[in-house]
Formats: sequence, C-alpha cells, structure tokens
Amino acid sequence: MEAPHSPAPEGATATARLTLHAPEQTQDLGRTLAKLLRPGDLVMLTGELGAGKTTLTRGLGEGLGVRGAVTSPTFVIARVHPSLTGGPALVHVDAYRLGGGLDEMEDLDLDVSLPDSVVVVEWGEGKVEDLTDDRLHVVIHRVVGSTDDDRRVVTLSGYGERWAGVDLALG
Repeated sequence: MEAPHSPAPEGATATARLTLHAPEQTQDLGRTLAKLLRPGDLVMLTGELGAGKTTLTRGLGEGLGVRGAVTSPTFVIARVHPSLTGGPALVHVDAYRLGGGLDEMEDLDLDVSLPDSVVVVEWGEGKVEDLTDDRLHVVIHRVVGSTDDDRRVVTLSGYGERWAGVDLALG
C-alpha cells in the first residue's frame, strides 16, 4: 500500500489517500481499519460497482471478529453480524436501492443500532450523513485506462470530533 499525501476534503478532520494493487490489499485495509473503529462509528463507502466496497467490509468484519460471512446485502438491504469477541456488532447496509435519503434510512432504525455497533453503509453518500456528525467516509476509485485492473485509489476522510487527530495514513 502506498500512501501519497493529498489535501483534506472540505470539512474533514483527518484524511489519507492509499493506492492498493490487489483485492487482498483491500481486505487487509479493512482489517487494519477495524482496529480504529469503536461502537458508534459510521463508515460510509462510496465507489462504483465492483470497486471493492464489500471486499473492504469483509476485512472490517474479520478485524472486528464478527460472526457470519460478510457478503453484499444488496437484496436484504441490511445484515447484522454479532461480535464473537465481545466487541461491537457490524451492521452492513447497502443503500443502493434506497432513493428516499434519510427518511428511508430511518425505516432501518440505524440510529438505534449506531451507539452499540459499527455501521457500514455502501452507497450511503447523500443518505446517511445526518445520522451523526462523526463519520468515516471511504471512497474507492477503480483506476481505469491501464492494464493494472486491480489498482484502486482509496481516500479515507474522517469527519467530526471523533476523527480529529486520527492517523488515517495507517503507517
């Protein structure tokens, strides 16, 4: 993993940009990020289809020590993976088919799950920001135009007091 420096997105209190070269590195990043997460954390994942959002979440689940295979919740909207280690549960949400913004998200009662869990929302941009002032936004960009099909540029941006001063460069 390479970690080039880049300016913070507007409003971010912490930021880092990483270049990954294989799906295994995306899963490793999830395992590493899991060490930073605690109950009440909201993680928003943004990236085109096939970018690696679920692969990253699989690594988060492994790092958090949760039960069950972490797979895309596209058709069930949300899955809860209880902890096997006494840590927080992982609530994995796919908001792709939810068009109503926070109103539809509120039907999932994420605000009830949030204080005791790590909530990961794929396709959550523009839909879940109002759940909390503190969130980690992970943008996965699949690099195109080269023969290196597995290369991803991942931007980690922490928002709110929770993420102020957190070293997201992970190095």
